Amino acid sequence: MFLSSYFSTQDHQFQFTRLQASHFAKKVAGDFNPIHDEDNKRFCVPGDLLFAVLLSKQGISHKMRFNFSGMVSDGVALHIDNKCEKEAAVVDANGKEYLHMNREGDVNQNAEFIEHVVANYVRFSGMNFPHIMVPLMEEKQMMINCQRPLVIYESMEIEFERLDLTDPEVTFSGATFDVEGKRGLVTLNFDFIQDGEVVGKGIKRMVASGLKPYNQEDIDDLVNRFHERKDAFLAQFSQAAA
Repeated sequence: MFLSSYFSTQDHQFQFTRLQASHFAKKVAGDFNPIHDEDNKRFCVPGDLLFAVLLSKQGISHKMRFNFSGMVSDGVALHIDNKCEKEAAVVDANGKEYLHMNREGDVNQNAEFIEHVVANYVRFSGMNFPHIMVPLMEEKQMMINCQRPLVIYESMEIEFERLDLTDPEVTFSGATFDVEGKRGLVTLNFDFIQDGEVVGKGIKRMVASGLKPYNQEDIDDLVNRFHERKDAFLAQFSQAAA
């Protein structure tokens, strides 16, 4: 599975280096949030990488819910605590929980199916900025702190109509931004489509903190910095691969 290069395992535990987590964010998810940079003091492993590893080890069920409860740094040894048949969590050696999963229905353990779902979802998930977030902020005339943007993954739900699937594609189906004071809840909706048929649905929720009145110049600067960082990384990566 393509995920194997983005984490290491030993004695039923797994962990991430800064390079692995940063490259997953940029190369797989297209996520250039500075918090996933190798040299960032506030560095954390992308929530989508935790989600991807958990699915690769536990399979995909008809109905699943994931709750994120902590930020993982590099070098933290993690394992999966199977609390019961329908409940599991990613925890560290002290039992601290970072990701909790509840599931219902049958389980598909097919590695190719899991890889396809993970890759498609993560690419969609990484699109939240600027493609989805910026129009939402403009609509609400509220924005994140552009100097210290903080948007935290809160939860995610997926539900499949059936599991005899091979290559469902993730498509965006709408989003909302509910603002209360300086805090906002971003809800992204998406569908899984195979052969022109909707075979599943999903919801991703993120919490945006430190909101302030919308300023187009600040947003334009943030978007420009995003693209500059993306272009610089892709140029560096292409040179290294040459």
